[in-house]
Amino acid sequence: MTKRERVVRMSVEQPLWRALTGYRVLTLLYAIGLFASAYEDYDRPGVAIAYYAVLTVWTLATLPRVQGAVACTRRFLAVDLAVALTGIVLTPWVVTQGHIDRGGPTLPSIWTAGSVLAYALKGGWRWAAFASTPVAAANLVERGQPARDTVHNVILVWVASIAIGYVVEVARASERTLARALEIEAATRERERLARDIHDSVLQVLAMVQRRGAVLGGEAAELGRMAGEQEVALRTLVSGGLLPASRVSEDEAEGAVVRLVEEPDESGPVDLRTLLARYAGSRVNLAEPGAPVELPARAAQELAAAVGAALDNVRRHAGERARAWILVEDEPDAIVVTVRDDGPGIPEGRLAQAEGEGRLGVAQSIRGRLRDLGGSAELLSTPGQGTEVELKVPKVSPGKAERR
Repeated sequence: MTKRERVVRMSVEQPLWRALTGYRVLTLLYAIGLFASAYEDYDRPGVAIAYYAVLTVWTLATLPRVQGAVACTRRFLAVDLAVALTGIVLTPWVVTQGHIDRGGPTLPSIWTAGSVLAYALKGGWRWAAFASTPVAAANLVERGQPARDTVHNVILVWVASIAIGYVVEVARASERTLARALEIEAATRERERLARDIHDSVLQVLAMVQRRGAVLGGEAAELGRMAGEQEVALRTLVSGGLLPASRVSEDEAEGAVVRLVEEPDESGPVDLRTLLARYAGSRVNLAEPGAPVELPARAAQELAAAVGAALDNVRRHAGERARAWILVEDEPDAIVVTVRDDGPGIPEGRLAQAEGEGRLGVAQSIRGRLRDLGGSAELLSTPGQGTEVELKVPKVSPGKAERR
């Protein structure tokens, strides 16, 4: 059976486009009705009839253009505004002077506001202000002087169109925020569903393999240990608490569309916990703050690599069965990561001897990395009581501190 997918698009502004469509038709009928009721005020009624014929054809033919932001192109808006301005400019040539003195309407009348409102819906309040300006100038030219009613109408169109444009911009921003919240909620529900399914199947199998391997011993014990590590890694993955999801919201004609961006921004800060999570396992315990531990990308990667080098030393010198603990501390001016193990410890003078023999694991892989970041690495070891490595990295790199 073919799976059906139902897509629900959100659009706050779509009802405004439908209202604009109805407004253009109704104001067209209103302008024609005004002409018919004041026919005696027209010196050249034939010109007025020709203009209304053009206006009628243009309004009905372009109804699909004002049903959404995509179809309402800049070229259409320019031509639509030109049609309105032409009617305003033609008015003094078509009507009597008495019509103008009495404050009679222009040929397009309030149909002109529809052109300005289309600009507002398409581009916001800045586009509305741009379209209102030539309309105001044309009305002042048509009257010949800034009469009270003319100024009143000009200001009304100006303020109304700018206000509607601003409301549209706010609606779009709210729409994108809502779309992002719904997407995050949907992703969270899906992650919880996957976590339940995995917990009921894969994780239980891995846990059983770990227990049975420990009981059987030998190669089965090694297999059980590996299963335990995979269980911890998989449990961390499905929990989703450490994996950042970058989301981008876009506004399109049918509504807001949210897409998932899988590639992290390497130029921004990185949560150190996401880099250290891969080291956690059945014999490595990771303790970290509940909030993100953010560092510049390079600093976080180098610090994580230093932790990895310290754990390699634990496995190499303390044995595969040694346990290790990683403690992450977020201090006001620095990040401190402590790696401790329960191995036999390092005999006194052993590090200096290893460095003299050309073994530079601690000197370069750990201390060298931290030194380049302006940090430090302290190693404490007591024979028979394990080893502790304290890695400290400042939150502000030395280069930035000097520039400040």
